[in-house]
Amino acid sequence: MEQTTQKSELVLKGLSCPNCAAAIEDKINKLPWVENARINLATQILTLNTEKGEGKDNIREELQFIIDRIEDGVVLQDREERFQEQEEPTGMRFSSLIRKIPQIAGAFLFFILVFFKSSIPMAPGTGILLFAVSYLLIGHTVLLAALRNIRHGRVLDENFLMVIATIGAFVIKEYPEAVAVMLFYQIGEFFQDMAVDGSRRSIRKLLDAKPGKVRVRHKNAIRETAPEEVAPGAEILVRPGERIPLDGVILKGKASVDTSALTGESYPRQVQEGTEVLSGFVCLDSPLEIEVSRILEESAYSRIIRMVEESSGRKARSEQFITRFARIYTPAVVTAAVLLAFLPPLILGGAAFTPWIYRALVFLVVSCPCALVISVPLSFFAGIGKASRKGILVKGGNYLEELNRINTVVLDKTGTLTKGVFRVSALYPEAVTSKEELLHLAASAEAHSIHPIAQSIRRAWLEQSSVMTLPEADSVREVAGRGIMAQIEGDLIALGKKSWLEESCGPLPDSGTGTGVYLSRNGEFLGYLVLSDEIRDDAFETVADLRKGGIDRIVMLTGDSEDTARQVARFLNLDEYRANLLPEEKVRALEDLIGEGCRTVFAGDGINDAPVLARSDVGIAMGGLGSDAAIEAADIVLMSDEPRKIVTARRIARKTRRIVIQNIVLALGIKGLVLALAAFGSAGMGLAVFADVGVALLAVLNAMRILMFRE
Repeated sequence: MEQTTQKSELVLKGLSCPNCAAAIEDKINKLPWVENARINLATQILTLNTEKGEGKDNIREELQFIIDRIEDGVVLQDREERFQEQEEPTGMRFSSLIRKIPQIAGAFLFFILVFFKSSIPMAPGTGILLFAVSYLLIGHTVLLAALRNIRHGRVLDENFLMVIATIGAFVIKEYPEAVAVMLFYQIGEFFQDMAVDGSRRSIRKLLDAKPGKVRVRHKNAIRETAPEEVAPGAEILVRPGERIPLDGVILKGKASVDTSALTGESYPRQVQEGTEVLSGFVCLDSPLEIEVSRILEESAYSRIIRMVEESSGRKARSEQFITRFARIYTPAVVTAAVLLAFLPPLILGGAAFTPWIYRALVFLVVSCPCALVISVPLSFFAGIGKASRKGILVKGGNYLEELNRINTVVLDKTGTLTKGVFRVSALYPEAVTSKEELLHLAASAEAHSIHPIAQSIRRAWLEQSSVMTLPEADSVREVAGRGIMAQIEGDLIALGKKSWLEESCGPLPDSGTGTGVYLSRNGEFLGYLVLSDEIRDDAFETVADLRKGGIDRIVMLTGDSEDTARQVARFLNLDEYRANLLPEEKVRALEDLIGEGCRTVFAGDGINDAPVLARSDVGIAMGGLGSDAAIEAADIVLMSDEPRKIVTARRIARKTRRIVIQNIVLALGIKGLVLALAAFGSAGMGLAVFADVGVALLAVLNAMRILMFRE
């Protein structure tokens, strides 16, 4: 069936107001041609699903019109334009913020003049006039924004609350308070915007590194081309110090590459002819000629950036709670402010309205929940950004939060706890065949498989035989989780697990501690190969650190033999293991653990792990050697294939959770305290402004501590 919708991503440059973001999203979702729209405030990205065929220019015009009615100064861009923009000079980086400086300075000057009015000859009423001029100079943008929002049906926003509070102060003749509140509110907003903008840039530096021009070999000449225009098969040249722009295979050259942008590894990796390299690697010491294998959009670095940007759109429970809480909190506080202004004077005999109205105005200033609405999503996005810098791709804040709840870690063996680099350590032919023929038939059957075991068998054949070619199998059929059937020179060759071949050949000998690969021809057993796999260097340390980090149970699920699984489990001191599992049996084993009340992480790398990755509470894929199916099914991807990164991911998750809790307690605690003080007449407007923008600024700066996290 033909798809009727199309997806596009746009950047809302300059958007920092959470209330405005919510209003824009709501208005866009009401457009008749929009299926779904979602704004990610942390990345400023609008993800839009629209009816197919809707004109791009018409879309942008209509969206920009909606944005302009809600928030001035927000510019709609294509997502790609972010990468094409040159970095602004330091002095111009906050140009939109810098424009506020003369406005703040002028208002401050008028404000100061009032306090020298006794020394300066002035006509009666000049002081009030100076206060009014100062107020309009500093607050006209807030006034206009409040009026515009009221006209569009948005009343209970920050602008409206500030206008009501400050005009109310004028009405009760608290002129200095009115101007001071607006002045310090704008100063606070100025620094808050700087902090948010700076934090976004800090996070973006971890992610954005799109290549400029790519040097492509064209016949005998080198031509610079945009990376989007380079097709698979093209030959590109990368010089020392440059970032590899596209995924590919090295045709010529030998060099050290810095892989830290993708894997988080601190040590350079050696590459040479035939080595696959990924976009994002940095060539350190020698030029490389590379044959491109993927287009830019499908390259490793582009996929990482896209995953990290999209990830913050998947809200964690804390974010969802704050969003729901903010919708209730502000109207409730405004209602409380109205009651505080009028009920006590009416109930208490002889009480004056003025002091109670003043207390209510303080309530209004405090009531904005911006500190929570901005800082909590920003904390999760900072955590995701920090994890990506460590070579850990977290596909959503919800998965980062879920890592704090797990109590059971379930691990695949091959490629996760072991290196997945097998070698043929022994050959055991039956009397009807020889070692050479046994290895020859196995290598022929596995001629086109990309499985690590198949590659090891082919490598052993090439090392031991003088014949470099293998006969082509007439047909090959994979039997999921069991082995393969191949038609070779008229014979039916079966190659796979012992239990599978026993169905046709009867009882077979055990392979001992290695991984056994059994072979038959036309139903007659020919022998078996034993392959050994090396345990990863960091596997023992990973298990020990997981236990120290509070994991109650560590389980290994593998399709390998009982003897091999037992040996690995005993060496690594695992709690339990299950062997000889088919893919569907791995899922059932995981469901058994979930049924026992375990909150599970499963880490694996193969195609057969995709179902169990999807079923676990958090699925972690080994992204370096792992299959595309496993990476797509996983919630977290480890780009360096190091199981110890599971421990790192949990530490980042715990740090993120601590800072989110700190921000929630900080914001609600200070606001609650100031609201209580205001109700008893012990808090003035200055303290109220601090409880609003001051707390928001502190919460944003606290969120950025995640980027400085060190293990």
